[in-house]
Amino acid sequence: MKKLLTPAVISLALLLTACGSGDYAATEIPQKPQPSESSAPPPAPQRDCVDPLQSYTPEGTMPPPGAMPPGTYMAKIKARGRLIAGVSADSLNLGSRNPVTGVIEGFDIDMIKAVARAIFGTDKGTVELRVISSPQRIPVLQKEQVDIVARNMTINCNRWKDIAFSAEYYRSGQKTLVPLDSTAKSLDDLDGKTICAPAGSTSLDNLKDKNPQAIPVTADTDTGCLALFQSGKAYGITGDDTVLAGDVAQDPYARVLPERFSDEPYGLGMSLKHPEFVRFVNQVLAQIKADGTWMASYTKWLQPALGKLASPPPSLYGRTPGT
Repeated sequence: MKKLLTPAVISLALLLTACGSGDYAATEIPQKPQPSESSAPPPAPQRDCVDPLQSYTPEGTMPPPGAMPPGTYMAKIKARGRLIAGVSADSLNLGSRNPVTGVIEGFDIDMIKAVARAIFGTDKGTVELRVISSPQRIPVLQKEQVDIVARNMTINCNRWKDIAFSAEYYRSGQKTLVPLDSTAKSLDDLDGKTICAPAGSTSLDNLKDKNPQAIPVTADTDTGCLALFQSGKAYGITGDDTVLAGDVAQDPYARVLPERFSDEPYGLGMSLKHPEFVRFVNQVLAQIKADGTWMASYTKWLQPALGKLASPPPSLYGRTPGT
């Protein structure tokens, strides 16, 4: 079946140069960013990770917006006047640039805006979104080029060695996208086929484990994988169901196989150097899960493609810095 190229292929080039507009700025971090200097002490040595979903336990009551405790990382962000976040600009419904307004929007962006409101009292003019690729998610946090990353990043023990995570804010799962006329029923039916996954992602690792006979190809972005698929350079794409749902919305000649072969718990990434900021973000997540803000965002961005949810994922605590 012949495929028609959709605007996603064209938008791949545009995303590299477009600048966001609206209530918050959007910039792009170069592929090889320079490290920033920091006077913060190095993170404590890591011990065994028992449960990767355990994050730092919130302490005390959440401070009122605009009154961040002196000496905390939140106070530093408040004094700067903006929260700097690393995000995607091409993951439809999670973090993607609206073609009409130019503003980056989606479920992940709503999580960032909630943190900004808790610090400043508003998300208007207080958020700077920096567009990053999958491989950049951890380095930009280690070099403190951003305060927080919201880019459909899976929480796991290996990543806890390099960065800190919030409590889980969404539970995704890995699936596979194939041509509409494919007879495949699962990834096991794709021996010898080229399958794209973002570089530096758990999706790429899971692909190699699930079917070593598939031929992995990579791209730095989700749109990059979609472009390879639409140009015939990749037979399929594997990744989080949230991302693949956005791909199908852009390509009528694609479908997602029903097989789900992993759990992908998303967390907001932060530096290991600022555990008080992680605790604060966990307070924010607990609040928006309880007051309906989280569910409203899910209903708007993800429910049409992925169906209704009874409740947000639970928050697990108990981790201490250095573990």
